[in-house]
Amino acid sequence: MLELAPNTAYSVGQLTPSIVLYEPSFEGWLSAVFYVYANKLQDDAALRLIAQDCYVPSLIAQATSVVPNEENAERVLVKLNQLLGRSGMRNLLWGFLSEKDDIGTTLFQVVKYAIGYPSRHVMQDLGNLNILELVQTVKSVGREKHRMEAFVRFEHTTSDIYFARVEPDFNVLPLIGEHFRQRYQDQHWAIYDLARGYGIYYDKSQSTPSNPAELQTITELDDAVLRNPASIHSEDEQRYQKFWQGYFTNVNIKERKNPRLHRQYLPQRYWKYLSEKQILPNAEHLQKRR
Repeated sequence: MLELAPNTAYSVGQLTPSIVLYEPSFEGWLSAVFYVYANKLQDDAALRLIAQDCYVPSLIAQATSVVPNEENAERVLVKLNQLLGRSGMRNLLWGFLSEKDDIGTTLFQVVKYAIGYPSRHVMQDLGNLNILELVQTVKSVGREKHRMEAFVRFEHTTSDIYFARVEPDFNVLPLIGEHFRQRYQDQHWAIYDLARGYGIYYDKSQSTPSNPAELQTITELDDAVLRNPASIHSEDEQRYQKFWQGYFTNVNIKERKNPRLHRQYLPQRYWKYLSEKQILPNAEHLQKRR
């Protein structure tokens, strides 16, 4: 039987991975990447980059928090633009917005790979497991972005603002804002992410015929309104919902119903925010009249 040397000292730090905590923003992650290279930690096989709000403290794990630094983040961003180009940076950003638990580490490994092979098109190397993970994640984020652009349902309020609630799997509001900004320049509208507690707001009064207004971030809304948006519906909105529900019911062909296919193209988790899926107390308008 092997015996441990009685005078051997074992450092707790050697038994646990190195952890770098970053503020949950893209700038925060870029600052963490700069910190890793500035302190020559990039070759540590156990290194992990974790968002502060996802980290669960441990009695034995050693973690270092990195304060966001705009200058350091900018230096990393410029370098990554040179290495990865526009499409590669898009993949990094979309991957970051997935908010997966270990996405900070995956992105760092992709960056490390790109720095190690500057002349290689690393995003095409699906044999690298980190690249493969990122590409698959980006596809999932893109799918959610497309669904949000299709399934957002605005509700007209008494304040003349078209308001929509969403609860996407990923943080796609930064990706869908431009889609709606270009299409709805003639009205006030807001989209609020219930899961993440923030939204985007478009104020048409700040737009011009040639330039749509910039999107604004909103973070504080009345909880009662979020739970029950019908409390601020305008009279027009109530009529619109009846018309839309009646249309949705009457265009359906009973003999061709395919619930399984329907759920495949319109997942059930979106239904609670779709006006056509809601049944109002007075539902006579849903009766078919042919």
